[in-house]
Amino acid sequence: METQAVKDHHQSWLGRIVLFLVSQNISIFGSSVVSFAIIWHITLETSSGTWVMLFTICSLLPQVLVSLWGGVWADRYNRKHLIMLSDGFAALATLGLAVAFWAGYQRLEMLLAVSLVRSVAGGVQAPAVSALYPQLVPVEKLVKVQGVNQTLQSVLMLLAPAVGGVVLGSMGIVWAFMVDVVTASLAILVMSFIPVQNVRTGEVNASVLAELKEGIVYTFSNRLLKTVVICFGVSFFLITPAAMLTPLFVERTFGSEVWRLTANEIAWTLGTLIGGVFVSVKGEFKEKIRTVAVGLVAFGISFALLGLAGNFTFYLLVMSASGFFMPMVATAQTVLIQENVEATMMGRVFSLIHIVSGTAMPVAIIFFGPLADLVPISGILLVTGVLLALTGVVYQVVSRRMGLVY
Repeated sequence: METQAVKDHHQSWLGRIVLFLVSQNISIFGSSVVSFAIIWHITLETSSGTWVMLFTICSLLPQVLVSLWGGVWADRYNRKHLIMLSDGFAALATLGLAVAFWAGYQRLEMLLAVSLVRSVAGGVQAPAVSALYPQLVPVEKLVKVQGVNQTLQSVLMLLAPAVGGVVLGSMGIVWAFMVDVVTASLAILVMSFIPVQNVRTGEVNASVLAELKEGIVYTFSNRLLKTVVICFGVSFFLITPAAMLTPLFVERTFGSEVWRLTANEIAWTLGTLIGGVFVSVKGEFKEKIRTVAVGLVAFGISFALLGLAGNFTFYLLVMSASGFFMPMVATAQTVLIQENVEATMMGRVFSLIHIVSGTAMPVAIIFFGPLADLVPISGILLVTGVLLALTGVVYQVVSRRMGLVY
């Protein structure tokens, strides 16, 4: 009887996480197609670092601000419902943009406005998604599930730039918008079949601001969480040029053909696909802090090499190699948090993580975007790559000195 009960429990959580991964990856695929289409459209229309900066700010900054409340809501309310509402809100905004473009209102400012609205939805959704995993998965399976998720995302991200490039090049940007509307609807439908309970029972008496303050105090009074938050902030600031300026770098250095922009994204995603499979097979990282540190050093070296690349084939090989380390860093850092945070605080802690990482990139692009119109992007990639590698070394050394061994 006990064996059968264990088997039933395994099938129960496995069924829930399969549905959740399907729902989230469908949603991510559609969102990625839209994001690629918009950034490429802006790049090809303007060839301007300033416009790339504006798109990045509109895509990230609202998410940061809303995450202040999103984390509290994720700990208060049903996380499943928050995720579904966020997907629906973003899909409606994208549908409105498609209708406007069909009607002839095709201004770049409208792309920025809808990116801002979608970012607001992301600010509610992101903490809920990150906090929901420990509710659905046994703690000992978190690394393996995250590895599987990274692999699935890599496969879809491999398809997303290809689909985005084909749709943008042959059918126009409006049909890229419609891909997102359809995938968001499917994601909501699949999500509706997953049973999810609130982590908090009983009446909530504290105000949102009081609970937000409680989450901040909880995070920064914990040495591990404080160190992780600082690492997130610094590393995301330095990753920004490689994340946001490489399409512009490709356009200026190698050519403005859409296939080159597509190849740039596919090369990165092939690397993350292989890395995701590696994480899934490995199933566990005994020293998660060291794993993150090694990944940051590898990122730094590879991003510096991107700046030195004078041949497009070599550039793509380096980009692919750097992508291998993303699932390792993302999984180790995420599971490190999920294993060491109370269930009722999970949403607020992840909201702070999203706030720090989300703030770092807009702040960075405000600096690096205009700078890219004044100095070669290759130099920016080289300098930030070296600094990112140093960040990985410092993260490991400081964690050891503080006695943080996880």
